[in-house]
Amino acid sequence: MRLSPALPVAIAALAAALLPAPAAAAQVREYVAMGDSYSSGTGAGDYTDIACTRSRNAYPARWAAANAPGAFRFVACGGARIPDVQNAQLPALTSTTELVSISIGGNDSGFASTMISCRYFSTTACQNALRNAAVFVRTELPGRLDGLYTAIRTRAPRARVVVLGYPYLYREGGVCAGMNATKRELINDGSDQLNAVIADRARAAGFAFADARPAFAGHEICTADEWIDGGNVHPTAEGHAKGYLPAFAAATGG
Repeated sequence: MRLSPALPVAIAALAAALLPAPAAAAQVREYVAMGDSYSSGTGAGDYTDIACTRSRNAYPARWAAANAPGAFRFVACGGARIPDVQNAQLPALTSTTELVSISIGGNDSGFASTMISCRYFSTTACQNALRNAAVFVRTELPGRLDGLYTAIRTRAPRARVVVLGYPYLYREGGVCAGMNATKRELINDGSDQLNAVIADRARAAGFAFADARPAFAGHEICTADEWIDGGNVHPTAEGHAKGYLPAFAAATGG
């Protein structure tokens, strides 16, 4: 007996109706974006707050636009150090906060002064600045991060917290105007030391760590497709869209 052409269609429709629908991704009720210039979007343009250089192109704003959390508090601020986060940004967290992102520690470690030494002075001056920064990173930064992470957990006990690291700034090898190969290698070694401490303390606190170095690989300053601005040494809008945003999204699970 030949089946009616409509019968397979009817069977498929009935099966679809009986099968459970795929679960929709749960909406985040409250997302708070904290941290320094690498989270606020310094260098990414289209600012909503000039004083803090908060950019619509920064990864927190892009993630919020794509995922529509119930509430989005963007309090990251260019130049922020750990005490600034504790004093001015922690109040944004509540007991109902479900997601937190933060990048912090670079300014505490002397990022600005170190970059001045490396860009405008001798290789020896650069090496000395990075050596001093490394001492702080090893001896002082872990305890300061522990204190901050404890405060975040206290104020947002149910939140998933994602700590984002810093990318390598420069391509190693080849020619890079104004920055010799030794300086670039020293700066990237300093990034490794800083990221190692941040990742260690984040995981000790039960937080996720999103490593930005793989995401930015091949797009550092002096590559053919830079995602970091060589002038202000911060991720561009493209760097946030193609580097930080995917790293953050992977750490949040969507």
